[in-house]
Amino acid sequence: MSERALRGTRLGATSYETDRGIDLAPRQTVEYACQNGHRFEVPFSVEAEIPPVWECRFCGTEALLLDGDEPEEKKVKPARTHWDMLMERRTREELEEVLAERLAVLRSGGMNLAVHPRDNRKSA
Repeated sequence: MSERALRGTRLGATSYETDRGIDLAPRQTVEYACQNGHRFEVPFSVEAEIPPVWECRFCGTEALLLDGDEPEEKKVKPARTHWDMLMERRTREELEEVLAERLAVLRSGGMNLAVHPRDNRKSA
């Protein structure tokens, strides 16, 4: 008879335990609002550190904590350019020396820029 009592149920998928007699951790509800006017509440543990920013449940934009401090702006590193990386490896005097050497090679005809090395056709 007990075998038939559970027939048709999804064993393991559903818990048959109740919340009676269980003390849940103390909670606090915090309210957030996004730029689009959506307001929603998020439950946190009393011991948790409350984040100043949370993703809006409705539109996915950044929502700010109501009655809270403004979030601190993160320091953003400026993008390193090719020139910045080059200046980390060489001084300006070294670069001018390399430039002078390359210009001398070009002016002496050491490199033929008129014909591409992969071009099999002869220039007319």
